[in-house]
Amino acid sequence: MSSMNYEKAGKRQGLKLDARSIAQIGVLSGIAFLLMMFEFPLWFAPAFYQLDFSELPVLIGAFAMGPAAGALIELIKVLLYMLIHGSSTAGVGDLANFLIGSSMVIPSAIIYQHHKSRRYAIVGLITGTLALIVVGSLINAYVLLPVYAAAFHMPMNALISMGSAVNPSIQGLTTFILLAVAPFNLFKGVTVSCLTMLLYKKVSPILHNRIGK
Repeated sequence: MSSMNYEKAGKRQGLKLDARSIAQIGVLSGIAFLLMMFEFPLWFAPAFYQLDFSELPVLIGAFAMGPAAGALIELIKVLLYMLIHGSSTAGVGDLANFLIGSSMVIPSAIIYQHHKSRRYAIVGLITGTLALIVVGSLINAYVLLPVYAAAFHMPMNALISMGSAVNPSIQGLTTFILLAVAPFNLFKGVTVSCLTMLLYKKVSPILHNRIGK
């Protein structure tokens, strides 16, 4: 995608809730929710870690309409999931998922909003992926794993043992985070970033009402 094409892709820096933006946020939130329902296991992580591509429409919306819109799409996606799928952790796990998703989307969009070019899009996505790894690792270690252990009435060691079954090098919480959680988030960040780069050019004219222009 050329630098000029990116620079033309919208001028809005903040969230403007006109009728068109509300409709776009609603559609992208719905797509994100549907993608969240399709999950895939990865070979290097325990089975309870499932990959989904729900951050893809969130990132596309954040690039087109700004980081505030991205955060709103992420929030609506999680609320839809809670409403339809339910929550086994009284919303704690869902809040954590919102924070983890936002940790990638918001930095990526802020950097891209600074200068709408391919270079800044790549820098933003790399930064967002790194933030996803760091925030995801911390939240998993101190929030998600303890919460899920309590919710399902099992010791933390049982969850760590599930990681050890996949990778014998996992022997404790630290190695679990370094060898399962961090690689999982790296894989997700890189995959979603590549898909965003491939699809944003095609979707951007629709979001900016520039079809045929």
